[in-house]
Amino acid sequence: MISIAETIFLDESKIIYQAVRSSGPGGQHVNKVSTAIMLKYVVKFQDYPIWFLTQLKKNAGSLFSKNDEITIKAQSFRSQSRNKDDAFQRLVALFKQSAIRSKKRIKTVPSRSSNEKRISVKKKLSSKKSLRKPPILDD
Repeated sequence: MISIAETIFLDESKIIYQAVRSSGPGGQHVNKVSTAIMLKYVVKFQDYPIWFLTQLKKNAGSLFSKNDEITIKAQSFRSQSRNKDDAFQRLVALFKQSAIRSKKRIKTVPSRSSNEKRISVKKKLSSKKSLRKPPILDD
């Protein structure tokens, strides 16, 4: 169990690693060696608070599947062990990012003096602009 926050833990026993073939250039080596790693982690809703799950779904985006599973594919490195570490670090980073609670916004109302000041500035500017207009000639 890895502690992410006070009430949020990442259970390492639920992580499933699967070796797959990497895509992209590399020729014959890529075609015969499975160095990429598919990490799968099933998220159980009873294990985590609701606010965390909503953040996790939002942050994970397309990594979060319909059957409540996070799937991360790591293929940056040429060795399987480094890709495994990379996938795990990305999962931990995703959990840590989702565990940060944003502060609740407190509504504020501008003071009367600030409103009056704003309106007086607007009136000054409008009078200045009206002086720029050409004069109206009455016949």
